[in-house]
Amino acid sequence: MYRTPSLAAFTAAAFLALAPPGQTRPATDHATLLVVNQGDHDLSFIDPASGKQTLAVDVGGITGHEVVATPDGRTALVPVYGSAGVGKPGTDGQLVTVVDLKQRKVSGTIDFGHGVRPHCAVFDKHRNVIYITTELDQSISIVNPDTLKIIGSIPTGQAQSHMLALSHDGRFGYTANVGPGTVSVLDLNAKKVVTVIPISGETQRISISNDDKKVFTADQKKPQLAVIDTASNKIEGWIPLPAIGYGTAPTQDGRWLLVALRTTHQVAVVDLQSSKVVRTIDVPDTPTEILIRPDGKVAYVSCGSKVAAIDLGTWAVTGLIQAGKNADGLAWAR
Repeated sequence: MYRTPSLAAFTAAAFLALAPPGQTRPATDHATLLVVNQGDHDLSFIDPASGKQTLAVDVGGITGHEVVATPDGRTALVPVYGSAGVGKPGTDGQLVTVVDLKQRKVSGTIDFGHGVRPHCAVFDKHRNVIYITTELDQSISIVNPDTLKIIGSIPTGQAQSHMLALSHDGRFGYTANVGPGTVSVLDLNAKKVVTVIPISGETQRISISNDDKKVFTADQKKPQLAVIDTASNKIEGWIPLPAIGYGTAPTQDGRWLLVALRTTHQVAVVDLQSSKVVRTIDVPDTPTEILIRPDGKVAYVSCGSKVAAIDLGTWAVTGLIQAGKNADGLAWAR
C-alpha cells in the first residue's frame, strides 16, 4: 500500500495548478462549493477557482450538518439537525433553512411541525424532488424544490436513518441506520421498504457505485466497509481498512472508492476491482465528507476547519481551503 508524504504548506498558486496555465476551468467557472460549518452555524461559499471563502451565511439554529443545492443553482437547503449526536440526548431539530444562492442570504424555512432531526438532503432528478432523512419519524421526507413544501414521506422501518444514497436509475434509495447498524432499501416508486440489511453493531455513511451494483457503508465497530450486492440486497463481502471508515465516494470512472479515515486523518483509496486499499492520503484533522467535483478531476474533503482538495490524477492534496469550525456537509452549486 502506498502512502503519500505528509502535508506541506499549500498556496493559492498550487491550488490553481489544477488547471493548465492559460486554459479556462469550465468545471469551476460560475460554480460555488458550499460547506456547512457545524461549529459556526453557517454556510460557506467557496470560490473553487481561487480556493477561497467569499462569504459565510448564518443559517441559524443548532445545528445544520448537511446541504443540497438545486440543479438550477437557485436554492440550497440546510436541514437543522439539533444539538445532539446521532442517537444521543439533545434538541430535536424540526426546520430546514432555505438559502437563496443568487442573493446569498436566507430566504425562508421549511417546518416539519415537530422534532424530526432532519439530516441528509438529496436531490432526485428523476422526480424533481428533494429527499430529507427525518430520523425521529423513521422516514425520509419528500420536498418539492419549487414550492418548498413537504409533499410526502417514505418509511425506512428503522431508527437513526442518518444518510441516504440514491441509485442512478432512480429506482431505489438506501439509508444508513446508525444505531441499529442496518441499511434500509427503499422502493422510491412504491414509497415503501423493500428490506432491511443487518450490517454491524453500528454503521455510518453510505454511497453507491456508478453502475448501481454495489452499496458501501462503514462499520463503526471494526475497520472495514460492507459491500452490499444490490441485486440480492445482501452483503457481498468486506473491504479491510487501515482504520474505522466514515464518508465514502466513488470516482466518476468507477475504478476507485475514497474513504475518510477520521482517527488517522487520512483518505483511503480503494481499488474496486481488487476490493483493496492501495494508498492513503494525509489530510487535516477529522476528515468527514467527500465530494467529487462534477468533472471528476478533484475530490473535496471536509476536515475540521478546512476543506482539502485532492487531485484525482496524482492523488496529491493540491489545496487547503479555509472554511468554518467543524466543516461537514458539502455541495456543488452552479
